Amino acid sequence: MSSENVEVRGDPLRALAAYLPRPFRFLGVGAIGLTVDLCVFTLLMRLFSLAAATLVTWRLNRALTFDRSGRHQGEEALRYAAVTAAAQGTSYTVFAALVLTVLGSLPQAAIVIGAAAGALVAYNGHRLFSFALRVAR
Repeated sequence: MSSENVEVRGDPLRALAAYLPRPFRFLGVGAIGLTVDLCVFTLLMRLFSLAAATLVTWRLNRALTFDRSGRHQGEEALRYAAVTAAAQGTSYTVFAALVLTVLGSLPQAAIVIGAAAGALVAYNGHRLFSFALRVAR
């Protein structure tokens, strides 16, 4: 047993580690660190890509799809981001519900159906909220 510098004292993880040579413990901890690094990197990249896509689609929808709302661009952008987040949440929720119930063997169909549900929420949310004409008070 290679318990060099490992205090066990009833801790099951430390007891398990005590059976491994130090280089293996070091590699195991490094593998956990690498996993955390990859997960955080992927999450941050996904958040960045969603933010960039939201900015681009807001500007394009503002220029090509909807009339100007008369609101300050910052307020309009926040409204757009809120609707987009709700639409993405709807898309994922529909996808997850379908995969967990009736489309577990066909997740691609669940993605398409979820995307369609999200698009309905997005279009109507942007039409009725993000780009709705500002009412003068």
